[in-house]
Amino acid sequence: MSDLPVGLTSPPAGYADWLADLKGRIHTAQQRATLAVNRELVLLYWQIGRDILARQASQGWGAKVIERLALDLRAAFPDMKGFSPRNLKYMRAFAEAWPDCEFVQQAAAQLPWGHNLVLLDRLDTPDERRWYAAKAIEQNWSRNVLNIQIETRLLARSGTAVTNFDARLPRLQSDLARESLKDPYRFDFLGLTDEAQEREIENALVRHVTEFLLELGAGFAFVGRQVLLDVGGDEFFIDLLFYHLKLRCYVVIELKAGKFKPEHLGQLGFYLTAVDRQVKSEHDGPTIGLLLCKTKNKVVAEYALGDKTQPMGIAEFKLLESLPAELQTSLPSIEQIERELTGSDASTEDDVK
Repeated sequence: MSDLPVGLTSPPAGYADWLADLKGRIHTAQQRATLAVNRELVLLYWQIGRDILARQASQGWGAKVIERLALDLRAAFPDMKGFSPRNLKYMRAFAEAWPDCEFVQQAAAQLPWGHNLVLLDRLDTPDERRWYAAKAIEQNWSRNVLNIQIETRLLARSGTAVTNFDARLPRLQSDLARESLKDPYRFDFLGLTDEAQEREIENALVRHVTEFLLELGAGFAFVGRQVLLDVGGDEFFIDLLFYHLKLRCYVVIELKAGKFKPEHLGQLGFYLTAVDRQVKSEHDGPTIGLLLCKTKNKVVAEYALGDKTQPMGIAEFKLLESLPAELQTSLPSIEQIERELTGSDASTEDDVK
């Protein structure tokens, strides 16, 4: 009989697979328990909010009742958070925004309470709240990401790129592909001016690939930049290559720092053909092309796509939108500010900290 500790002995055959399966089941059970607790909490908050609304309406109770209720609930449940006057007012607003219990059970209760508060604070209409709630559930957004998507007006930009997907892709894939593209794309996070050139933008996008993927949306996986294609002994390079996990196809993105021109689609179409023949497998769908340009004439873009047999889309990108144009040019640069603060031509490491 071996005297070795249990952790140092060899497990029996099949043990590793069984252990991995058990770990997966335990993790799933933990997730379900967390979701169940969240669901019950959100439903409880909705019920409390509904009761406050009903009693204030039928019995004429004023706002002071919320402060009294907060005091009494915290005294009765000292270890339970969430019964502040402010949160009770949110419960009332939550119930007022969602009078339909079925929607609360099926959608709102799938989101953490903090997400629901973001929807209440940042959006004005039920339709907007429903759309962002559905996207947050579908794409598993954190509260911070939800805030970012609302700030950048994702709803207004989604599905607005000029494409030929309706004519070139099967219906279900066409709808998903169209919804996956935006117009315009916002690249504020790059810190580049409007005069930036294509390669400069491309380099910055790769450096900030996490933010870029967030802007592209759920489903995009980064494959590479300046991807080499050898066609008949000649070398060609794709600006950016992605794979879309839901569409199950490659997505070629080409950058044009100027205005869209119809001839740009010829180059993009060539790349799509090369990827279809050299890169994609038999299980992948047709490769999709996205041309990102500084500006476009929508009518010209629609005409240019009219006779193209490959699925393509055309969208604009915005480098700076956070400040008015007149301020963007008049503000001092970071280097100028550092020189003013340090009284020298270069900042030290301590200055940066």
